Amino acid sequence: MKVSYLLIFIFWGYSALGQLHTDSLKSRDSIRSEKLDSQTMYVRQLAAERLADSLRREELERRVQELRNDEYEKKQELISQLNKLKQQDSLRHMKQRRQIDSLRHFVKGIPVVFNRDTLFYLFTRQGSFTPVDRALAIGVRLQKLGDQLSFSADSMKLATAEQTTDIIYRDLLIMSVSEQDALWQNKTRDGYAAELKAIIVKAVRQYQKETNWQTWLKELLLALLVIGIAVLLIYGVNRFFRWINGIVTLKKSFLHKGIRIRNYEVLNSERQLGLILSGLTILKWLVVLLVIYLAFPVLFGIFPFTRDISTTLLNYILAPVRKIGIAVWDYIPNLITIVVLALVFRFVLRSFRYIKTEIERGQLKIPGFYTDWANPTYQIIRVLVLAFMLIVIFPYLPGSDSPIFKGVSVFMGILFTFGSAGALGNVVAGLVLTYMRAFKTGDRVKIGEVTGDVLEKTLLVTRVRTIKNEIISIPNSTVMGTHTINYSSEAAIKGLIINTTVTIGYDVPWRHVHELLINAAIQTVFIEQEPAPFVLQTSLDDYYVSYNINAYTREPNKQAVIYSSLHANIQDCFNKAGVEIMSPHYRAVRDGNMSTMPPEYLPEDYEAPVFRVPKRTDSDALPPEPKK
Repeated sequence: MKVSYLLIFIFWGYSALGQLHTDSLKSRDSIRSEKLDSQTMYVRQLAAERLADSLRREELERRVQELRNDEYEKKQELISQLNKLKQQDSLRHMKQRRQIDSLRHFVKGIPVVFNRDTLFYLFTRQGSFTPVDRALAIGVRLQKLGDQLSFSADSMKLATAEQTTDIIYRDLLIMSVSEQDALWQNKTRDGYAAELKAIIVKAVRQYQKETNWQTWLKELLLALLVIGIAVLLIYGVNRFFRWINGIVTLKKSFLHKGIRIRNYEVLNSERQLGLILSGLTILKWLVVLLVIYLAFPVLFGIFPFTRDISTTLLNYILAPVRKIGIAVWDYIPNLITIVVLALVFRFVLRSFRYIKTEIERGQLKIPGFYTDWANPTYQIIRVLVLAFMLIVIFPYLPGSDSPIFKGVSVFMGILFTFGSAGALGNVVAGLVLTYMRAFKTGDRVKIGEVTGDVLEKTLLVTRVRTIKNEIISIPNSTVMGTHTINYSSEAAIKGLIINTTVTIGYDVPWRHVHELLINAAIQTVFIEQEPAPFVLQTSLDDYYVSYNINAYTREPNKQAVIYSSLHANIQDCFNKAGVEIMSPHYRAVRDGNMSTMPPEYLPEDYEAPVFRVPKRTDSDALPPEPKK
């Protein structure tokens, strides 16, 4: 539950940050839009003021022309006002141009589209018509113009009005170019109008050329030719791959070895042949699909009304390839850095591996460092070096600075931390056990209640084989949390002491018992003669004495056999000597009871003792007389 709450909190935090980021972007866009609207309104205001000044200037010029020559003073006053208006108009023109230059990087023009091609862009209004309305209206007029079979470029005229320069074809008004339109292009009004006229004439001629019946016939023939070439290519591809399959099938003898990795056969000759044929089939269909896909852009590119589809289809392949190529080219310096770092760290790891191998061979000896520590120490150093290498290389990986990449990395780290807490504890315990040298593979140990031979030691578990041939896997954290008895660590040098306890009654001399127990131990298999077995008297109880026989062995893994043989020999030695191994429930004095020794150890004339009942006299039977 704690992990679930933590993950929910993390996702909520990311969502909150994303919402704050979105709100911040929206706020910035709103402020930016208000600023652009304000600047655009200022440009319109300047245009309106220039228009008013232009009308007033025309009025003053008309009045100056109407004055007589003797009205010199009044004429000079009007000329002064006229010059002042011209200066104001020049200043407003400069301000307007400066504002338009500042808006040019942010305001997008509305395209005027004809015959699926963008001719030019509009940025300004004209009266109640927005740039979008103007672009749509001009497109409709150009379409009407292109549909006229009797189109003549000489009939396209420019008409200069007070505020605009009109482009007219006969009696049809194509568009009006204002001073604002020219300012957005950094051109004069008449010059820009003449440029637009040339663009329109060229576009109409191109449209009529593409839509006449001769062009249609050529395009149709070209389309049939492309289809025929595509069919021939597909046929040739099929024949080519059929020929390749035949050669591979006939010459399959070179596949008799198959593919092997050490002792494992990954692919035999038949599977290898089938895999090659399947790969050729897949490659054939890929080539066929590529031919068909490339034929479509060529086919669509023939007809003018489908050229946009052709460009789109080509971009589906070229755009990703171009993007991948550019990304790979830009990534080459980082890739070279990663390769150099990888080579350096590889050399470092090989140096540590050489040291590890020398320690294992005994060529390099470090005081206090055991040879069985070499491999785990190398593995720890290897993990640390690889982790450090990943930290160093991480900034050079593609997409490492992406927020999504960072978020996924953090999320995976959290999952790994909480999901592998127990496994990490076992790994740490396994490493600690390695350096504790509590046991090694093959030792006879007792871990908690489990006794057996150590079969395998890993970072996570220790596997023990019991004397019943049971494989028990014990987590290393459990091994660390309990005591461990190692029967084999000193057995080869000092020997392991095998001991068992026998209880004998006080009626048997203790020296005789010692002799019998030592003889039984000497006759037991896998018991060492030197050091000699010895007996300890561990307790003096109410009915018996506890004798503990101790003997040395160098075969700790065969304790079950040794104990069984020792117990059998004790019974045989005691029975031969006529000494009973008494139970606390028996007594040394028995009436009418057979001996507990086997019959073969009893004398031939042995008879069970009879019951001894004391005979009472008459006086014993009568009760005593009471005293008077």
